[in-house]
Amino acid sequence: MTIDHTLVKRFRQEVGDRLAHQRRLDQANGLVPMTGEDERQFARALIAQVLEEFARGEIGIGRTPPTAEEEEALAAGIHAALFGVGRLQPLLDDPEVENIDINGCDRVFVGYADGQEIMREPVAESDEELVELIQILAAYSGLSSRPFDTANPQLDLRLPDGSRLSAVMDVTVRPSISIRRSRLGKVFLSDLVGNGTLTPELGRFLSAAVAARKNIMISGSTNAGKTTLLRALANEIAPTERLITVERALELGLDQFSELHPNVVAFEQRLPNSEGQGEISMAELVRRSLRMNPSRVIVGEVLGDEIVTMLNAMTQGNDGSLSTIHANSSMEVFNRIATYALQANERLPIEATHMLIAGAIDFVVFLEKRNEYAEGGTLRRFVSSVREVAGVDGRVLSSEVFALSRDGQLVPHAPLSCLEELARHGYDPGGWA
Repeated sequence: MTIDHTLVKRFRQEVGDRLAHQRRLDQANGLVPMTGEDERQFARALIAQVLEEFARGEIGIGRTPPTAEEEEALAAGIHAALFGVGRLQPLLDDPEVENIDINGCDRVFVGYADGQEIMREPVAESDEELVELIQILAAYSGLSSRPFDTANPQLDLRLPDGSRLSAVMDVTVRPSISIRRSRLGKVFLSDLVGNGTLTPELGRFLSAAVAARKNIMISGSTNAGKTTLLRALANEIAPTERLITVERALELGLDQFSELHPNVVAFEQRLPNSEGQGEISMAELVRRSLRMNPSRVIVGEVLGDEIVTMLNAMTQGNDGSLSTIHANSSMEVFNRIATYALQANERLPIEATHMLIAGAIDFVVFLEKRNEYAEGGTLRRFVSSVREVAGVDGRVLSSEVFALSRDGQLVPHAPLSCLEELARHGYDPGGWA
């Protein structure tokens, strides 16, 4: 059904004004502020009220009011504009959508799980309206309001459904937005074995490595599935452990599943305000996390100088840490970490960084994404390499303990130095016998 988006925009403004007025009244009367769910329920009542007033007005001037179906669609559109992502909501409600790329309000490209990419209808009437939508999301998503304007033309945030949004303006001709969705929220290693990301043997190995409190760095290219694998590894951690997660924009969502992780503190980087004050960097958050009595520290994605703080934490007794990093191979991870370390305030030389890596990281897991389609038509993502860090001799020494065979299967490769330890944690080393 086609929705009149002009009406949606108008009614959204009316409902928003009435909601804000009620908030002011409650505050003036000393009442406890409404919870998020209470506010949504109240907004639904306001939407029904506004639509009823509109229908009466249409009848009063001799026009046909909206049908029940049209009114229901309008109500859903207004609610999405207030609490969701406006005209993006139907795309995010589609379980088959993986990625959404927007190059201006009317250039919308949607990538599906089967590899198709289709151009879809506009998500706003103008680029200005699109920017306004993103500004509203930035104000209410995450732990603190994030500006998106000429002075702050870059934005990263987590949408209410867990999708990752990245937006830029003014440095591009038109506002550009990319949304990457994680279709697997509560995900386990068994799920990744089932969809071919992991082999059964590798699944057992990784489960034992987490239980043995090995520090694991997950690597791969953009959209290779690093965050999904990180979630699955985290879900192998016992519910009795206290987890601290550190992220640029909240994405992991481990605290959403209290039955798996009842004791989680999620840290989110805070950007500076318009005066350049109030920033709390990733490196500062990692340092702070060590004072919060963590069983494990999980850094969502390493992109800068926080790497030195994180590696130091790993060598100071915080075993079992997990993180992700962009890289083109498992071997390249060490050079990427060294590059980030050079940019840190400590400005560690290459040799010192390699010593730190060797003392901190136990395993590097590399995820590959290939432009081929497995059975069922899904883009193939899979672990193609696992390295065990063995020490340092001027450079990081490592051995590829899982590698692809000639027929493209991931198999045990080099000997594992900690095989007996992993066996004590349930790993049956059948492939190594």
